[in-house]
Amino acid sequence: MHKAGFVNIIGNPNVGKSTLMNAFIGEKLSIITSKAQTTRHRILGIVNGDDFQLILSDTPGIIKPAYELQSSMMDFVKSAFEDADILIYMVEIGEKELKDEAFFKKIKASKAPILLLLNKIDTSNQEQLEAQAALWQENVPNAEFFPISALEGFNVKNVLDRIIELLPESPAYYPKDQLTDKPERFFVNECIREKILIHYKKEIPYAVEVLTEEFFEEDTIIRMRSVIMVERETQKGIVIGHKGTALKRVGVEARKDLEKFFGKQVHLELYVKVNKNWRSSQNQLKRFGYNNSYVLLVLIKTASCSESLC
Repeated sequence: MHKAGFVNIIGNPNVGKSTLMNAFIGEKLSIITSKAQTTRHRILGIVNGDDFQLILSDTPGIIKPAYELQSSMMDFVKSAFEDADILIYMVEIGEKELKDEAFFKKIKASKAPILLLLNKIDTSNQEQLEAQAALWQENVPNAEFFPISALEGFNVKNVLDRIIELLPESPAYYPKDQLTDKPERFFVNECIREKILIHYKKEIPYAVEVLTEEFFEEDTIIRMRSVIMVERETQKGIVIGHKGTALKRVGVEARKDLEKFFGKQVHLELYVKVNKNWRSSQNQLKRFGYNNSYVLLVLIKTASCSESLC
């Protein structure tokens, strides 16, 4: 018997969703920084075994949207409720509620099995842990409860084993050697954006999008050209920095990470362009891939179900 299913991770910003997914996959697929909204897209990572395939979805942190980009991000979260075979609701020590009540009601009403993970327990004491465990088990009585530390790996294997137990019988949705549904250019974009999140402050990280326009792979080297989009001329100057030093730092650090990720030498060219009000433009958001992932997921799942007559 072969099992396969979609396991969707939801929760507030910065509770450790991306850290957990990367721990499951064993590769760095999602950005991890201390800033909110680091995950903008719905990223699929795939864990394969001889008799199972686990498709993990790392969603943006739940927020109340203030502009079109954030609305598109929350659409990814909404879609996570609709195609989940198993739902992971992730909270952290000290957290007492979800930032959007409507999403919380959806969690409690979910027909899919729910695993409630209390993360970052390595930062707490026994008394606080017991109080938080009681609070969340009372708030979401239909969920199975697991205290974990995604960063330290505590209890992560037990969660993974339980997920595999709960997977429905199904053929694989993706080839068994596939790690993710995203193309190489996507990870180039995310790697560069991660460095921007780390090194820039205030509005810059949230006004930036990255687009890789060229990606040529040869036997020993990959040649890339990427454009950093900003909304205003003043932001362009900040990203470039004095005599280009800030942009050079982003490029050097991104190149090192990309060489580890791809396992070969990388030549990366970086440019900065002004794309006014891209966060509020439906056309620009579609160009950057914010409006079409859910349709693709539904098509994949429907096709696989048809093959297995599910």
